[in-house]
Amino acid sequence: MNQYKLSIIAAVYNLEEYLPRCLDSLVNQTLQEIEILCVDDGSTDSAPQIIEDYQKKYPDKIKVFHKENGGEFTTRNYGLERASGEYVTFVDTDDYVEPNWAEKLYQFAKEKNADMAVCGFERIDLNTNQVVATNMTQFGNVVKEINPEAGFLLEINPAPWNKIYRREKIKDLKFLPFRGFNDAMFLASCFTKMEKIAFVPDVLYHYYLRYDSQIHNVNQQDVENLKKYLLEVKSLYQKTNQYESMKNILDTFAFLHLGTSVMYRVSYDKTVNMKQMLKETIKYLDEHFGTWRKSPFLRLGYSLKKGFKNVALWGVTLLYKWGRPMVYIRVYRFLVDRLKIDIKF
Repeated sequence: MNQYKLSIIAAVYNLEEYLPRCLDSLVNQTLQEIEILCVDDGSTDSAPQIIEDYQKKYPDKIKVFHKENGGEFTTRNYGLERASGEYVTFVDTDDYVEPNWAEKLYQFAKEKNADMAVCGFERIDLNTNQVVATNMTQFGNVVKEINPEAGFLLEINPAPWNKIYRREKIKDLKFLPFRGFNDAMFLASCFTKMEKIAFVPDVLYHYYLRYDSQIHNVNQQDVENLKKYLLEVKSLYQKTNQYESMKNILDTFAFLHLGTSVMYRVSYDKTVNMKQMLKETIKYLDEHFGTWRKSPFLRLGYSLKKGFKNVALWGVTLLYKWGRPMVYIRVYRFLVDRLKIDIKF
């Protein structure tokens, strides 16, 4: 039997100002049988000393590791290789969690024999401390099975920090070696290993939006990397004999992340010819993830049942099919930049 019910991997890189708040929220979890793996990725501020101090104060909970700087994906992989809990999770150290975050996720996952449990979270503007959105609360307390008709998989946010994973299922998976979008690739890979996902609607994780974060600085090389690694995920589905049955899910997943989210982000790079990039993106999707055009999860009937966000995505899909994706980019940017409406596809 595992000594720990949950391994928490805290990727540490600088952020000395916010680190104590995060660590305080972790060491005060109501779930007692936890290990907190603080993996320092070559920090240049006082963060290494902070985690050492916490380790001395909480030697039964905190384990400290120092490594050369290699990027967030290396830090998470390093922690995953050393985790020993029945379940495993990740936190960003400028965020914090509710005291019952671990307990609620773990207990519900165990009760439902789920391979993953997902909780609600808040997105908070770091500068104003204002909550700009609440996400992943829509399902209620429920457990859902992964199958080819499981459109709910496309509604799960890609970040690993509001989820716990059965470690035995994901221990051989890796966060891929590129910046910005390996969360989404990791989540899509998890779907090949799992059978059931449990949802806890409570807002248990508080995520801070930092506008200097890498997700807000996307360039052309990032797009090319994403295209490359989407094909690696597709290869995993093929190797596990799941692509033919799950291609509607994966192809739609590729369109949503590459076509909507990433194209919007890269549009802020003034060196990029967006019309050419959008043209190349459509060609890439048609060649490698071709069922996106007929996806049952992007039809009007399905979208109307799901609500406004899905109807908006149906509209985006139409613009792509009509060869007018630039209209989507302009509208999205107007809503976000001019009207200050927080939108997260």
